[in-house]
Amino acid sequence: MRNATKITTAVLAAGGLTLGLTACGSDKDSASDTSGPLVVAASPVPHAEILDYVKDNLAKKAGLDLEVKEFTDYVTPNTATEDGSVDANYFQNQPYLDDFNKKNGTHIVPVVTVHLEPLGLYSSKVKSADELKSGATIAVPNDSVNEARALKLLAANGIITLKDGVGNEATPSDITKNPKDLKFKELEAAQTPRSLEDVDAAVINGNYAIEADLSPADDALVLESATDNPYGNFLAVKDGNEDDPRVKKLAKLLTSPEVKKFIEDKYEGSVIPSF
Repeated sequence: MRNATKITTAVLAAGGLTLGLTACGSDKDSASDTSGPLVVAASPVPHAEILDYVKDNLAKKAGLDLEVKEFTDYVTPNTATEDGSVDANYFQNQPYLDDFNKKNGTHIVPVVTVHLEPLGLYSSKVKSADELKSGATIAVPNDSVNEARALKLLAANGIITLKDGVGNEATPSDITKNPKDLKFKELEAAQTPRSLEDVDAAVINGNYAIEADLSPADDALVLESATDNPYGNFLAVKDGNEDDPRVKKLAKLLTSPEVKKFIEDKYEGSVIPSF
């Protein structure tokens, strides 16, 4: 059983989270207190699993007291890091963080990149992307960066064509060619695996695919290339906390040969070390 605190989206929503100082009900000042355990917010899979491996096998020898808190959404880990309820987080990539900081006035910065979770297109109705019928409905994440990422995945595989130069703000309105007249259903990223019975296919983030017992390496109709991929997931902190000695210890452990082997053995290509 994972030794971590799991916080569900429903509970968080009921608590009315904001960007205020009490977003997670804590007045912990992570910028000044480096004597206690390092509390890291993480998505359950694979981030918390990787952190739990570090905690159970590497942290004690390195003199690191590590506490893992699991979150099932893509918002609260950053707000909790910003207000000091946690010391760091591990769940996101650079384009997502850039967009989040800009829209929310937060000051989160990356520390070290650990792994890549390739985004994939999945279906319970067809066995290949070529089998998608005219007018088929594709579920895509509704946050701006992951929606753009999903559309770029489809474009890279010739399913649609996007405007030249479109970036991380791409939406279906930027599609210039849609030969199969595909329809797009925008959902919270965590909901995309559950939509597979209701749509013809869904673009699903790697962590949510793995949680849904999908293997990106085996089950995806099309999958992001790992080459020059800008979506590596990293350990992040509030700006100014990069030199926390606990953070430095964790960064070193997360990029150790032991963690690389753990990722390769456990996820078999569905999660790829980025170091």
